[in-house]
Amino acid sequence: MEDLLNPYYLQIVMFMMINAMLGISIYLTLSTGQLSLGNAGFMSVGAYTSALLTLKVGLPLVLAIPVGGIAACLIAAVIGIPTTRLQGIYLAIATLGFGEVVRVVILNMKITNGALGLSGIPSLSALIGNRLSAMGLGQGAMGLTLQQISNITVIILLACIVVFLVFFSLRLRSSRIGRAFAAIKADEHAAEVSGVNTVYYKLMAFFLGAFVAGIAGGLAAHLTFYIGPKDFSYHRAVEILLFAVFGGSNVVWGPLLGSVILTSLPEILRSVAEYREMIYGAILVIMMIFRPQGLISEETIRFWRSKLTGSSAQAEKSEPARRPAG
Repeated sequence: MEDLLNPYYLQIVMFMMINAMLGISIYLTLSTGQLSLGNAGFMSVGAYTSALLTLKVGLPLVLAIPVGGIAACLIAAVIGIPTTRLQGIYLAIATLGFGEVVRVVILNMKITNGALGLSGIPSLSALIGNRLSAMGLGQGAMGLTLQQISNITVIILLACIVVFLVFFSLRLRSSRIGRAFAAIKADEHAAEVSGVNTVYYKLMAFFLGAFVAGIAGGLAAHLTFYIGPKDFSYHRAVEILLFAVFGGSNVVWGPLLGSVILTSLPEILRSVAEYREMIYGAILVIMMIFRPQGLISEETIRFWRSKLTGSSAQAEKSEPARRPAG
Protein backbone atom coordinates (compact mmCIF):
# COMPACT_ATOMS: atom_id res chain seq x y z
CA MET A 1 0.00 0.00 0.00
CA GLU A 2 2.88 2.33 0.80
CA ASP A 3 4.23 1.87 -2.73
CA LEU A 4 0.86 2.67 -4.28
CA LEU A 5 0.64 5.87 -2.24
CA ASN A 6 4.03 7.01 -3.51
CA PRO A 7 3.77 10.70 -4.57
CA TYR A 8 5.03 9.76 -8.04
CA TYR A 9 2.22 7.27 -8.64
CA LEU A 10 -0.35 9.62 -7.18
CA GLN A 11 0.85 12.34 -9.58
CA ILE A 12 0.40 9.95 -12.51
CA VAL A 13 -3.21 9.40 -11.41
CA MET A 14 -3.68 13.18 -11.27
CA PHE A 15 -2.36 13.50 -14.82
CA MET A 16 -4.77 10.75 -15.89
CA MET A 17 -7.63 12.86 -14.54
CA ILE A 18 -6.36 15.99 -16.33
CA ASN A 19 -5.98 14.05 -19.59
CA ALA A 20 -9.47 12.60 -19.13
CA MET A 21 -10.81 16.17 -19.03
CA LEU A 22 -8.85 16.97 -22.18
CA GLY A 23 -10.28 13.84 -23.79
CA ILE A 24 -13.81 15.04 -22.98
CA SER A 25 -12.95 18.47 -24.39
CA ILE A 26 -11.95 16.99 -27.76
CA TYR A 27 -15.02 14.71 -27.65
CA LEU A 28 -17.30 17.74 -27.32
CA THR A 29 -15.67 19.36 -30.35
CA LEU A 30 -15.75 16.17 -32.40
CA SER A 31 -19.45 15.64 -31.55
CA THR A 32 -20.28 18.03 -34.39
CA GLY A 33 -17.66 16.57 -36.73
CA GLN A 34 -15.14 19.39 -36.20
CA LEU A 35 -11.54 18.16 -36.38
CA SER A 36 -9.83 20.65 -34.08
CA LEU A 37 -6.18 20.72 -33.05
CA GLY A 38 -6.54 23.86 -30.97
CA ASN A 39 -7.23 22.29 -27.58
CA ALA A 40 -3.58 22.58 -26.54
CA GLY A 41 -3.82 26.30 -27.27
CA PHE A 42 -6.98 26.62 -25.18
CA MET A 43 -5.29 24.62 -22.44
CA SER A 44 -2.35 27.04 -22.46
CA VAL A 45 -4.69 30.04 -22.23
CA GLY A 46 -6.43 28.53 -19.20
CA ALA A 47 -3.13 27.55 -17.58
CA TYR A 48 -1.42 30.92 -18.00
CA THR A 49 -4.53 32.92 -17.09
CA SER A 50 -5.06 30.97 -13.88
CA ALA A 51 -1.34 31.01 -12.98
CA LEU A 52 -0.97 34.76 -13.59
CA LEU A 53 -4.12 35.60 -11.64
CA THR A 54 -2.85 33.69 -8.61
CA LEU A 55 0.78 34.87 -8.91
CA LYS A 56 0.29 38.53 -9.86
CA VAL A 57 -3.19 39.39 -8.58
CA GLY A 58 -3.50 37.00 -5.66
CA LEU A 59 -6.86 35.63 -6.79
CA PRO A 60 -7.92 32.43 -4.99
CA LEU A 61 -7.55 29.16 -6.89
CA VAL A 62 -11.27 28.44 -6.82
CA LEU A 63 -11.85 31.65 -8.80
CA ALA A 64 -8.71 31.71 -10.95
CA ILE A 65 -9.28 28.28 -12.52
CA PRO A 66 -12.86 29.01 -13.77
CA VAL A 67 -11.68 32.41 -15.04
CA GLY A 68 -9.01 30.54 -17.01
CA GLY A 69 -11.75 28.43 -18.60
CA ILE A 70 -13.76 31.55 -19.46
CA ALA A 71 -10.65 33.18 -20.99
CA ALA A 72 -10.11 30.10 -23.17
CA CYS A 73 -13.77 30.29 -24.24
CA LEU A 74 -13.36 33.96 -25.20
CA ILE A 75 -10.22 33.20 -27.20
CA ALA A 76 -12.16 30.39 -28.88
CA ALA A 77 -14.57 33.01 -30.21
CA VAL A 78 -11.66 34.74 -31.96
CA ILE A 79 -10.71 31.61 -33.88
CA GLY A 80 -14.12 29.88 -33.90
CA ILE A 81 -16.28 32.53 -35.54
CA PRO A 82 -14.07 33.06 -38.64
CA THR A 83 -13.43 29.32 -39.12
CA THR A 84 -17.00 28.05 -38.66
CA ARG A 85 -17.34 27.32 -42.36
CA LEU A 86 -14.12 25.31 -42.51
CA GLN A 87 -14.32 21.52 -42.37
CA GLY A 88 -12.01 18.54 -42.06
CA ILE A 89 -8.33 19.10 -42.66
CA TYR A 90 -8.82 22.83 -43.29
CA LEU A 91 -10.23 23.37 -39.81
CA ALA A 92 -7.46 21.20 -38.35
CA ILE A 93 -4.79 23.34 -40.05
CA ALA A 94 -6.46 26.59 -38.90
CA THR A 95 -6.76 25.47 -35.28
CA LEU A 96 -3.24 24.03 -35.28
CA GLY A 97 -1.98 27.38 -36.55
CA PHE A 98 -3.94 29.11 -33.80
CA GLY A 99 -2.27 26.90 -31.17
CA GLU A 100 1.18 27.77 -32.54
CA VAL A 101 0.33 31.49 -32.60
CA VAL A 102 -0.72 31.33 -28.94
CA ARG A 103 2.51 29.51 -28.05
CA VAL A 104 4.67 32.07 -29.87
CA VAL A 105 2.80 34.97 -28.25
CA ILE A 106 3.36 33.40 -24.81
CA LEU A 107 7.00 32.83 -25.73
CA ASN A 108 7.54 36.54 -26.45
CA MET A 109 5.50 38.16 -23.70
CA LYS A 110 7.27 39.62 -20.68
CA ILE A 111 4.42 38.90 -18.27
CA THR A 112 4.58 35.18 -19.08
CA ASN A 113 8.36 35.16 -18.52
CA GLY A 114 8.99 34.05 -22.11
CA ALA A 115 10.81 30.78 -22.68
CA LEU A 116 11.63 30.48 -18.97
CA GLY A 117 7.97 29.94 -18.15
CA LEU A 118 6.20 30.58 -14.86
CA SER A 119 7.41 28.92 -11.69
CA GLY A 120 6.27 29.04 -8.09
CA ILE A 121 2.61 28.63 -9.07
CA PRO A 122 0.46 28.07 -5.96
CA SER A 123 -0.04 24.35 -5.44
CA LEU A 124 -3.52 22.89 -5.18
CA SER A 125 -2.28 20.05 -2.97
CA ALA A 126 -0.42 22.52 -0.71
CA LEU A 127 -3.58 24.61 -0.35
CA ILE A 128 -5.56 21.52 0.63
CA GLY A 129 -2.74 20.48 2.96
CA ASN A 130 -2.93 23.85 4.75
CA ARG A 131 -6.68 23.44 5.17
CA LEU A 132 -6.19 19.93 6.55
CA SER A 133 -3.55 21.22 8.98
CA ALA A 134 -5.98 23.85 10.19
CA MET A 135 -8.45 21.02 10.84
CA GLY A 136 -5.92 19.28 13.09
CA LEU A 137 -4.58 16.74 10.57
CA GLY A 138 -1.09 18.22 10.36
CA GLN A 139 0.47 14.98 11.61
CA GLY A 140 -1.57 12.80 9.25
CA ALA A 141 -4.25 10.24 10.03
CA MET A 142 -4.94 6.51 9.58
CA GLY A 143 -1.25 5.83 8.97
CA LEU A 144 -1.08 8.35 6.12
CA THR A 145 1.08 11.45 6.01
CA LEU A 146 -0.34 14.91 5.41
CA GLN A 147 1.11 14.93 1.89
CA GLN A 148 -0.54 11.61 1.05
CA ILE A 149 -3.91 12.76 2.41
CA SER A 150 -3.73 16.02 0.47
CA ASN A 151 -2.75 14.21 -2.75
CA ILE A 152 -5.61 11.72 -2.33
CA THR A 153 -7.99 14.63 -1.70
CA VAL A 154 -6.82 16.28 -4.95
CA ILE A 155 -7.41 13.02 -6.83
CA ILE A 156 -10.93 12.77 -5.39
CA LEU A 157 -11.60 16.38 -6.39
CA LEU A 158 -10.37 15.76 -9.94
CA ALA A 159 -12.37 12.53 -10.13
CA CYS A 160 -15.53 14.43 -9.12
CA ILE A 161 -14.91 16.96 -11.90
CA VAL A 162 -14.42 14.13 -14.43
CA VAL A 163 -17.63 12.41 -13.24
CA PHE A 164 -19.53 15.67 -13.60
CA LEU A 165 -18.17 16.20 -17.13
CA VAL A 166 -19.13 12.64 -18.10
CA PHE A 167 -22.63 13.13 -16.67
CA PHE A 168 -22.92 16.45 -18.51
CA SER A 169 -21.77 14.87 -21.78
CA LEU A 170 -24.24 11.99 -21.48
CA ARG A 171 -27.12 14.33 -20.69
CA LEU A 172 -26.08 16.63 -23.53
CA ARG A 173 -26.00 13.70 -25.96
CA SER A 174 -29.59 12.74 -25.14
CA SER A 175 -30.88 16.32 -25.29
CA ARG A 176 -32.15 18.39 -28.21
CA ILE A 177 -28.72 20.01 -28.48
CA GLY A 178 -27.05 16.61 -28.60
CA ARG A 179 -29.37 15.46 -31.38
CA ALA A 180 -28.49 18.62 -33.32
CA PHE A 181 -24.79 17.84 -32.79
CA ALA A 182 -25.31 14.30 -34.10
CA ALA A 183 -27.23 15.55 -37.14
CA ILE A 184 -24.46 17.99 -38.03
CA LYS A 185 -21.82 15.30 -37.62
CA ALA A 186 -23.74 12.86 -39.83
CA ASP A 187 -24.47 15.34 -42.63
CA GLU A 188 -24.07 19.07 -42.07
CA HIS A 189 -25.81 20.06 -45.31
CA ALA A 190 -28.83 17.84 -44.61
CA ALA A 191 -29.04 19.20 -41.05
CA GLU A 192 -28.96 22.77 -42.33
CA VAL A 193 -31.69 22.04 -44.87
CA SER A 194 -33.77 20.49 -42.06
CA GLY A 195 -33.68 23.77 -40.17
CA VAL A 196 -30.78 23.15 -37.77
CA ASN A 197 -28.73 26.28 -37.10
CA THR A 198 -25.41 24.61 -37.87
CA VAL A 199 -23.25 27.68 -37.18
CA TYR A 200 -24.79 28.15 -33.74
CA TYR A 201 -24.38 24.53 -32.66
CA LYS A 202 -20.87 24.19 -34.09
CA LEU A 203 -19.79 27.27 -32.16
CA MET A 204 -21.45 25.92 -29.03
CA ALA A 205 -19.51 22.66 -29.28
CA PHE A 206 -16.32 24.57 -30.03
CA PHE A 207 -16.80 26.85 -27.00
CA LEU A 208 -17.67 23.94 -24.69
CA GLY A 209 -14.52 22.08 -25.73
CA ALA A 210 -12.41 25.22 -25.25
CA PHE A 211 -13.89 25.87 -21.78
CA VAL A 212 -13.18 22.33 -20.57
CA ALA A 213 -9.64 22.47 -22.01
CA GLY A 214 -9.08 25.80 -20.24
CA ILE A 215 -10.26 24.34 -16.93
CA ALA A 216 -7.94 21.35 -17.43
CA GLY A 217 -5.06 23.73 -18.17
CA GLY A 218 -5.71 25.74 -15.02
CA LEU A 219 -5.81 22.60 -12.89
CA ALA A 220 -2.64 21.26 -14.52
CA ALA A 221 -0.80 24.53 -13.81
CA HIS A 222 -1.62 24.27 -10.10
CA LEU A 223 -0.56 20.62 -9.96
CA THR A 224 2.86 20.98 -11.62
CA PHE A 225 3.84 24.37 -10.05
CA TYR A 226 5.55 25.29 -13.36
CA ILE A 227 4.37 25.86 -16.92
CA GLY A 228 6.29 26.81 -20.06
CA PRO A 229 5.56 27.26 -23.76
CA LYS A 230 6.97 23.81 -24.54
CA ASP A 231 4.19 22.21 -22.49
CA PHE A 232 1.62 23.27 -25.11
CA SER A 233 3.38 22.56 -28.39
CA TYR A 234 2.15 20.73 -31.48
CA HIS A 235 2.89 17.38 -29.82
CA ARG A 236 0.46 18.18 -27.01
CA ALA A 237 -2.28 19.02 -29.53
CA VAL A 238 -1.78 15.70 -31.33
CA GLU A 239 -1.71 13.82 -28.02
CA ILE A 240 -5.10 15.25 -27.04
CA LEU A 241 -6.55 14.23 -30.40
CA LEU A 242 -5.11 10.73 -29.98
CA PHE A 243 -7.14 10.24 -26.80
CA ALA A 244 -10.25 10.25 -28.99
CA VAL A 245 -8.67 8.44 -31.96
CA PHE A 246 -7.33 5.62 -29.79
CA GLY A 247 -10.28 5.22 -27.43
CA GLY A 248 -13.07 6.12 -29.87
CA SER A 249 -14.69 9.47 -30.58
CA ASN A 250 -18.35 8.48 -30.96
CA VAL A 251 -19.00 7.93 -27.24
CA VAL A 252 -17.64 9.81 -24.25
CA TRP A 253 -16.18 6.63 -22.77
CA GLY A 254 -13.75 6.32 -25.68
CA PRO A 255 -11.60 9.42 -24.96
CA LEU A 256 -11.69 8.52 -21.26
CA LEU A 257 -10.26 5.06 -21.93
CA GLY A 258 -7.79 6.48 -24.45
CA SER A 259 -6.52 9.06 -21.97
CA VAL A 260 -6.02 6.44 -19.24
CA ILE A 261 -4.16 4.04 -21.54
CA LEU A 262 -2.00 6.65 -23.26
CA THR A 263 -1.10 8.29 -19.93
CA SER A 264 -0.04 5.01 -18.34
CA LEU A 265 1.64 3.57 -21.46
CA PRO A 266 4.93 5.52 -21.04
CA GLU A 267 5.20 4.21 -17.48
CA ILE A 268 4.47 0.63 -18.57
CA LEU A 269 7.13 0.88 -21.28
CA ARG A 270 9.72 2.48 -19.00
CA SER A 271 11.87 -0.69 -19.07
CA VAL A 272 12.15 -0.40 -22.86
CA ALA A 273 12.39 3.39 -22.95
CA GLU A 274 14.64 3.44 -26.04
CA TYR A 275 11.92 1.64 -28.05
CA ARG A 276 8.99 3.48 -26.47
CA GLU A 277 8.20 5.76 -29.42
CA MET A 278 8.47 2.83 -31.85
CA ILE A 279 6.08 0.70 -29.81
CA TYR A 280 3.75 3.68 -29.31
CA GLY A 281 3.58 4.31 -33.06
CA ALA A 282 3.14 0.62 -33.88
CA ILE A 283 0.16 0.36 -31.53
CA LEU A 284 -1.51 3.33 -33.21
CA VAL A 285 -0.86 1.95 -36.71
CA ILE A 286 -2.37 -1.40 -35.70
CA MET A 287 -5.36 0.45 -34.27
CA MET A 288 -5.90 2.35 -37.52
CA ILE A 289 -5.79 -0.89 -39.51
CA PHE A 290 -7.90 -3.20 -37.37
CA ARG A 291 -9.98 -0.83 -35.22
CA PRO A 292 -10.30 2.58 -36.95
CA GLN A 293 -13.38 3.47 -34.88
CA GLY A 294 -11.33 3.19 -31.66
CA LEU A 295 -11.47 0.77 -28.77
CA ILE A 296 -15.01 1.78 -27.78
CA SER A 297 -17.77 2.53 -30.26
CA GLU A 298 -21.55 2.69 -30.13
CA GLU A 299 -21.67 -0.95 -31.25
CA THR A 300 -19.41 -1.88 -28.33
CA ILE A 301 -21.71 -0.12 -25.88
CA ARG A 302 -24.81 -1.81 -27.36
CA PHE A 303 -23.11 -5.23 -27.30
CA TRP A 304 -22.16 -5.07 -23.62
CA ARG A 305 -25.49 -3.50 -22.69
CA SER A 306 -27.35 -6.38 -24.35
CA LYS A 307 -25.06 -8.85 -22.62
CA LEU A 308 -25.68 -7.30 -19.20
CA THR A 309 -29.42 -6.90 -19.68
CA GLY A 310 -29.66 -10.40 -21.11
CA SER A 311 -27.80 -11.87 -18.13
CA SER A 312 -30.00 -10.03 -15.63
CA ALA A 313 -33.16 -11.09 -17.46
CA GLN A 314 -31.99 -14.70 -17.50
CA ALA A 315 -31.27 -14.52 -13.77
CA GLU A 316 -34.76 -13.15 -13.08
CA LYS A 317 -36.36 -15.97 -15.11
CA SER A 318 -34.39 -18.67 -13.34
CA GLU A 319 -35.04 -17.24 -9.86
CA PRO A 320 -38.66 -18.54 -9.51
CA ALA A 321 -37.58 -21.97 -10.64
CA ARG A 322 -35.06 -22.16 -7.79
CA ARG A 323 -37.67 -21.40 -5.15
CA PRO A 324 -39.25 -24.48 -3.52
CA ALA A 325 -42.87 -25.09 -4.33
CA GLY A 326 -45.18 -23.76 -1.65
